[in-house]
Amino acid sequence: MLDDSGLFTDVGQAYKESIFVTPLLDQISSQAAKADQTRSIDADLIRELKKNNIMRISASPEIGGLNASITSIANELRAIAPRCTSTAWCMWNHLCTFHHFAGLLGPRNKEFLAQIVSDKDWVCFPAGASSKIAGDKTDKVVSLTGVAAFGSGSRYSEWAGVVFNEGWSDNQTPSFSMVDLRKPSVRIEQTWEAMSVRASATDHIHYKDASVPEDRVVPWPLRHRENLRDPKYSVIHNRYREDWVGLSVVWLGAMATGLVEVSLNEVATSIKERIAIFGTTMVDKPTIHSNLGRARALLNAATDTVYAAIAETDARIEKNILPMEGDYFRQTSSGMQAIVLCEEAMKLILRVLGGNGLREGTDFERRYRDFQAFPLHINGHADRINEQLGRIALGLDSQNVF
Repeated sequence: MLDDSGLFTDVGQAYKESIFVTPLLDQISSQAAKADQTRSIDADLIRELKKNNIMRISASPEIGGLNASITSIANELRAIAPRCTSTAWCMWNHLCTFHHFAGLLGPRNKEFLAQIVSDKDWVCFPAGASSKIAGDKTDKVVSLTGVAAFGSGSRYSEWAGVVFNEGWSDNQTPSFSMVDLRKPSVRIEQTWEAMSVRASATDHIHYKDASVPEDRVVPWPLRHRENLRDPKYSVIHNRYREDWVGLSVVWLGAMATGLVEVSLNEVATSIKERIAIFGTTMVDKPTIHSNLGRARALLNAATDTVYAAIAETDARIEKNILPMEGDYFRQTSSGMQAIVLCEEAMKLILRVLGGNGLREGTDFERRYRDFQAFPLHINGHADRINEQLGRIALGLDSQNVF
């Protein structure tokens, strides 16, 4: 797996190599092609990941976590993404949604969250478009029935976060809890037939009278990030005052830069021995230089952009500074813009690779397909972020509910 260590000094460099997942990187890479073909991550790899402390890095010390910095988590995901983007996608989903769940469930559910962290259980959050769950309360138990969509990592998870409407309440605020996916009242339907991140298990989850204790049910305000900024709102650790959506987008941006870096370096290495039509050496063609140079500049800009927002987030957490609405859009827009820049870079790399490169079946084809999921994710979708960023630039209130 090629990197940039021979091109630049690393003094002052924002991103670093992974720490926690380093021993598993070869295993992650070696199963990637098969995972893409079978649409399922290797079971042995899933077991090894669940033994690894990467499962605990977005959890705070109060619940047995390692309290890793936002930058450190970005570095772990950035290392996984080019090796197997489906694996990175699932781990990304686990780390950012656990952050969300810890902020929602709060101090009164510390023991429950601590058990999940101790067991290194995997969590997921199927709550995408078309999800509809209803809850009924009987004798301190809430029974959940319905279908939730887009459960990335669901096939590998022990727990799912569930957003539902209460049939017994006139309050329009949805409720939230967590359900044990190992219960017979839960069924995972494999519905993810997309061309990208094929093994991410972004599937439907069916609940049929799945019960959760009433004391594990909390409100799920649509603009939860506003609650988190209230000093009177109790959190387990001040890291959970940062909204999970903002973190999810900067981490997604960091993953995109890792994907592009390896793709760029591999095509630059392979092009040196290539002969074009009529015997011209491709390494001497000015258009190759221009395209790769542009791709390199785009990658540098993407990396600098997203890691700057990540560093600001770490600084706020360290100094216990409450985030503002602009900080949320700083995170989401930086991650979004990094992905947009990486998207252009990937197209340039494809242009350089050419028909011969595709014919030879390189890993780039899989990476290119996987990358298509990045700009489409709703959390960092350009159509969602740009409009709202423009509103706050004009002094108007933002309208994003999440």
